[in-house]
Amino acid sequence: MIKKGEWVRIHKNILDASGRAPQVPDDTKQVPLEMWVKGFLLEDAEMGDEVTVETVTGRHETGKLIEVNPYYTHSFGKFVPELLQIDKQVREILFGGDK
Repeated sequence: MIKKGEWVRIHKNILDASGRAPQVPDDTKQVPLEMWVKGFLLEDAEMGDEVTVETVTGRHETGKLIEVNPYYTHSFGKFVPELLQIDKQVREILFGGDK
């Protein structure tokens, strides 16, 4: 049971693929327009339930409960040693050295 007030993420299809605008790219026309929103759960629920959340801006949104305490999982990738050399070169070109 996920309790009211928990920070969660919900998912909702806004438009089916058939409802997409004719001017969007062909690959976009083939998929639905989706929305993911984070907010505070307004009622106790189970994972996968249709729920309502209140966002930090006060909006109320409904959707399928997909995650509790969501967090960012992206990064800027692994260390690239060549970037250190590029940094030195750019500093030399712009500033004349280590200034």
